[in-house]
Amino acid sequence: MIRRLHFSAILAALMVLMVTGPAAAQKLAHEPVLLPVASDPTVSLKIAFTAGAQNDPAGKEGLAYLTATLMAEGATKKNAYPDILKLLYPMAAGYGVRVDKELITFSGRVHKDNLVAYVPILLDAIREPAFNEADFTRLRQRTKDFIEKTLRYSSDEELGKAVLYGTAFAGTPYAHLSAGTAAGLDAITLEDVKQFHARYFTRDAVVLALGGGYDAALVTRMQTELGALPAGKPAPVEIAALQPPQGRPVVIVKKPGPATAISFGCPVDVRRGERDFYALWVANSWLGEHRNSSSHLYQVIREERGMNYGDYSYIEVFPEGGNRNVPPPNVPRRRHLFEVWIRPVPNEQAHFALRAAMREVENFAKNGLTQEQFDLTRSFISKYSLNYAIATDDRLGYALDDRLYGVKAPGHLANFRSVIPTLKLSEVNAAIKKHIRPERMWIALVSEQADSLAIRLAAGTPSPMKYATPKSEAVLAEDKHIETYPLALRSDQIAVVPVDAIFAR
Repeated sequence: MIRRLHFSAILAALMVLMVTGPAAAQKLAHEPVLLPVASDPTVSLKIAFTAGAQNDPAGKEGLAYLTATLMAEGATKKNAYPDILKLLYPMAAGYGVRVDKELITFSGRVHKDNLVAYVPILLDAIREPAFNEADFTRLRQRTKDFIEKTLRYSSDEELGKAVLYGTAFAGTPYAHLSAGTAAGLDAITLEDVKQFHARYFTRDAVVLALGGGYDAALVTRMQTELGALPAGKPAPVEIAALQPPQGRPVVIVKKPGPATAISFGCPVDVRRGERDFYALWVANSWLGEHRNSSSHLYQVIREERGMNYGDYSYIEVFPEGGNRNVPPPNVPRRRHLFEVWIRPVPNEQAHFALRAAMREVENFAKNGLTQEQFDLTRSFISKYSLNYAIATDDRLGYALDDRLYGVKAPGHLANFRSVIPTLKLSEVNAAIKKHIRPERMWIALVSEQADSLAIRLAAGTPSPMKYATPKSEAVLAEDKHIETYPLALRSDQIAVVPVDAIFAR
């Protein structure tokens, strides 16, 4: 009790002393998102701005990403970046940024005893970035290296997923990577960064979120400080509803490597908070719950045939899938894809794997779930969803998303426990038929054998499987159907693209 009173007294006094420019501060356009957890000795802070890669000017793709990264990993007007790291180290604290299409989110977490020292450092990064030439050159080159070296040559899985999104959203502000393009980054100047910061990092665009063991003084202080940001409301960016493609257009990225990455999908016009969303989530969980060995695609392709590491599906964007077990918060988008991700298979098995996956999705769309499959999956996801946000920081992220998606209380996470148990099989199967269109999907492949694979796909050449270990008679019999399964692909809808052209401009 004595310690808590001592901390509160010091904090209250210092908050008053450290507020800068209160006369200039204005009320924020958005009310704060608050998630108090009295028992949590740490405080999670999120400072989000309703702008992102969608706001990149044409020809300068990557400007939002580079600006925000310079703020999070560059000097401020008070401190060089190495000095910032030295200041944060004794606090066991830090901050970072996520840049997505529609949202830029700065996140930090610190023990409440260190708030007084931590908050000014975080606020300086937001309000007073130095934007010096050395940081700009360093971070721009690092971002280009990510595109030209890491994504193109070291991450076939993420490359395939990015190509799928780039193809599906071609001609829209969603088409390019949040990190931008190689040519776009080259075209960005330091003055562009400064102008983007002035235009989009405003008090009318900021959303404050606090979680954990904070008190009212911190809420007031943060609102006051952020209220001193310049005025300005970014104009809305139109993202029209996606129309599914005619047929199944295929993009094959040609790059060296022993395995082929496969992604395909179609648009889904459904949002969190809608009953149909949770019905489709149950269906998708049965088909391809991320990192779950009981899901159907996983069983068919990995468990029964041992072709790859995993096979998953999604009804929302799921970035960094190779490094995550559960969906990340703070990637809210108005437009989404139903997406199937077949992790890399040996090149000689790529045609068969695409057939096997598409066949299962077609059966899924045609037949839906059985009562037994529905009952088991509905029960599973009601409980498994508890893993989506265990820590305060993650739950705060979802609470922020609820605000941006307009999800009413008790919120998206609670809906898994309140809405999903009330769903009926008929609703789930109706959602599948309404939203999943396997006959009209974009397909993205990454393969060394791009040219020959394109010919085989167009011709519908049989693709018999060969296994290193014996398989059951049932699997071998089913393989006979899969190896000639019609994909209905047209040669004029199959494009082969060299890897160096991907996100070049």
